[in-house]
Amino acid sequence: MSDDEIRIPFDILEEFIRDVLIGVRVPQDDARICADVLITADKRGIHSHGINRLKPIYYDRIRSGIMKPEGRMEIVREGPTTAVVDGKFGMGHAIGKRSMELAIDKAREFGMGMVAVRNSTHYGIAGYYSMMAAEAGMVGMTGTNARPAVAPTFGTEGMLGTNPFTIGFPTDEEFPFILDCATSIWQRGKIEYYARTGKKIPEGLAVSSDGSSMTESMRILDAFLEGEAALLPLGGLEETAGYKGYGYSTVVEVLSSALQAGPFLKMITGVNVGHFFLAVDVEAFIDIDEFKRSSGEIMRQLRASRKMPGENKILTAGEREYLYWVENKDKGVPVGTSLQKEILQMRDELGLLQYDFPI
Repeated sequence: MSDDEIRIPFDILEEFIRDVLIGVRVPQDDARICADVLITADKRGIHSHGINRLKPIYYDRIRSGIMKPEGRMEIVREGPTTAVVDGKFGMGHAIGKRSMELAIDKAREFGMGMVAVRNSTHYGIAGYYSMMAAEAGMVGMTGTNARPAVAPTFGTEGMLGTNPFTIGFPTDEEFPFILDCATSIWQRGKIEYYARTGKKIPEGLAVSSDGSSMTESMRILDAFLEGEAALLPLGGLEETAGYKGYGYSTVVEVLSSALQAGPFLKMITGVNVGHFFLAVDVEAFIDIDEFKRSSGEIMRQLRASRKMPGENKILTAGEREYLYWVENKDKGVPVGTSLQKEILQMRDELGLLQYDFPI
């Protein structure tokens, strides 16, 4: 923790996030879901998608009229195992949770369920929804498109979003397998986090319109808006298999738009995104305990395999986030100077003076 950081308990920040969102007219049930998704990101050490995003992505957009806090999702097409949802531009977290719940319900009855969503907004960490499925004894998948920021292989123009593709399933260990990754090397939110903390990003993650590497975080964010910068897809350049990330990102784009007649690529503004949610009931294939034993044993054998010189631990997906929670659950969320100012600004503007933060 740096000298300018303080720690605020998770439960207090979750209540604050909820009350801030209620203060800008988000319905109470939706605000509670949004707060849970955001604080879950911080609990897992994914601070780029936690309270750091409360003001710039949600609070400011709602107050400026860009986002509609009261939007109510509607099922516009439905079959036994499928549904198409119109999010009505409401809070993506609430839309996402209810859509995954719908997919899980269908999977519980028929073995599989898939829900496609249009007209939604940013839904936080994609892993939240895969964890929902894993906790229900299912394999869960989700993805979302996003504002154009990623160049196709051999290109320098941001065409695709960072488009996470996330998979989760239960194991017999203390945490599920949760693979929660953008299909770019880095996501925009991580660059926003670096800009907030005054850090440069490493070489080889973002390029200017002429193909040269960029590292200045704030300049990259400005250049995104000007159409003069792009992130590289997972894998980087062609020589390092960037076509793989480009291909997976395109899959997410299609499943987040074409299935539900939603906007795509340059039509995406950040407040008109699409998602998809898939749940597969493990019990439709095999006893859940047997599946958990097998999946857990796969994780243990991977960790026990021969390590690189100088390395003492191999991790499996979801383990790092679980270990972060174990280490930090009694410490709270690290809050730097710029975030402290945003928290106080939102508190004072909404009159939430019951929150006497140690700032």
